[in-house]
Amino acid sequence: MAEKEPHIIRQRGSVSRTDREQRNGHSARVFWLTGLSGSGKSTIAHAVEKALFDAGMQAVVFDGDNVRHGLCSNLGFSPEDRQENIRRISEVSKLFAESGTICLCAFIAPLEADRTVIRSVLGDDLREIYVSCPLSVCEARDVKGYYARARAGLIKHYTGISAPYEVPQQPHLVVDTDRESLDESVAKVLDFVMHNTRRNIRHAEGALADMPEGRSLGTTPPVSLS
Repeated sequence: MAEKEPHIIRQRGSVSRTDREQRNGHSARVFWLTGLSGSGKSTIAHAVEKALFDAGMQAVVFDGDNVRHGLCSNLGFSPEDRQENIRRISEVSKLFAESGTICLCAFIAPLEADRTVIRSVLGDDLREIYVSCPLSVCEARDVKGYYARARAGLIKHYTGISAPYEVPQQPHLVVDTDRESLDESVAKVLDFVMHNTRRNIRHAEGALADMPEGRSLGTTPPVSLS
C-alpha cells in the first residue's frame, strides 16, 4: 500500500457531526459484527437495521459479500487482501459515522491483527460484537455451498477450513446464535445499539414486535467470504 501523502490538508465543512446527530436525535457509532461465515452476522445486522429505520433512526449495513462487488472487487482472500478489505470498509464506516449514521458492519475480520486495524481507524466509535457459533453449525447452514467448496479445495484461504479464525478476547457484546433464536439475538443487539447511541429502546419496540416469532438463523443464513 502506498504511503500517505503528507501534504494533503483535511477540508472542514460548516455542518458538524454534532449538528447531524442532534438533528437525527441519536449519536453515531460503528457496530462491527465479527464471526464465522454462517454465524448469523448479516441476518442480525439487517434485522437491526430495519428496526432502527422503522424507529426513525439513520442506519446502514455494510456486508462482507456486497462490498466485494464494488469497493473491494479487486481484492482476493489472501491475508494481505483481507486486511486491505477491512481497512477500506473501516474508513468508509468512519465517513458514515461522521455523517451521523449508525453503521452495522457484518464482516468476518478473522484475525486479531484485522481487528487492530479496525480499532486504529475507528477509535472510540467502534463497538465490537462477537457472533459466536460452532463451525459445525455454520457448515450446516451452508446455503450457498461455500463450506462444501472449501472442503473440496475449490476455495482457498477459507476461514474455519483452510484459514484461521481467532476468537475476540474482549468484545463489547457476545451473541450465541447456536443457542438463541434469531429474535433473541436481534433483540440483544438492538438493545446494545440503542444504549450506545443514547436512544431509548422503546423507540424500536414496535418494530421488533412486528417480526415473526421463533425464526431460526438456520433458515436464512448469512454467508460471507470476507
